[in-house]
Amino acid sequence: MSERYLEGRTAWVTGGASGMGRASAIRLAQAGANVAIGSLVGSQRSVVLKDQNVHTPDDVRLAETKAEIESHGVRALAMPLDVCSDQPVRAAYDAIVAAFGRIDILINAAGTSARKLIADHPDEIWHRMIDTNLSGPFRTIRLCFPGMVERRWGRIVNFASTAANTGYVRHSAYCASKSGLLGLTRCVALEGAPHGVSCNAINPGFVATDSNYSASRQEIEIAGLDISVEEYRAGIAATLPQKRFLAPSEVAALVAFLCRDEAYGITAEDITIAMGSLW
Repeated sequence: MSERYLEGRTAWVTGGASGMGRASAIRLAQAGANVAIGSLVGSQRSVVLKDQNVHTPDDVRLAETKAEIESHGVRALAMPLDVCSDQPVRAAYDAIVAAFGRIDILINAAGTSARKLIADHPDEIWHRMIDTNLSGPFRTIRLCFPGMVERRWGRIVNFASTAANTGYVRHSAYCASKSGLLGLTRCVALEGAPHGVSCNAINPGFVATDSNYSASRQEIEIAGLDISVEEYRAGIAATLPQKRFLAPSEVAALVAFLCRDEAYGITAEDITIAMGSLW
């Protein structure tokens, strides 16, 4: 099988300047795809709510990711992106189509989390979780899907979570948004099935990303622990079956596989990559 199996394809990766999104963007570039990335960046930090956990890389990191994508002999586009409203998502879509002509692959990696008990859960945090983790992918899919159907080839991968299939204290909005994303994934997959378009969800467990690191810091503060973030994370790793956190590149390898022609038969699935862990 050719290592440049995505030559001539164009991919759009939300959340593409950091973590699993960044790793996926680079892996798709290695496979020959032109790649556009969009991420909520530091200059947009004013939209982040108090107690919301979301990593916002700076403009330098966005540019560095673009350069790394281009180092694999493909074209790249990088832009700030807030997936929480229609206008910036539409503007990003239009810019990508203007630059590359089409979008063949859509990777919805942008996400956010928060830790709130049900009785104390602010409405704005609830709505932001749903808007980012569920409505954001809906917005991008709604724009990209018709062109994929028309060309009879498309690959959509949504980043859900082990949280999509289980519950956890203080994670009601996060779990609800990721469970909803599985429902969206299945419906899109069924609509695309006769037209060469697949749609799957990936459920990562604990992954060594900046966002996951800041989540650990948030958990320490909530619990009032006198412990470093490194010590806390070492304790988490010790409870996991493989005694480690996943590398973003491991998740990216699964993303890239799902974009192969040979993977077209895999659709409407939520695929867990969590080293045997349930959460």
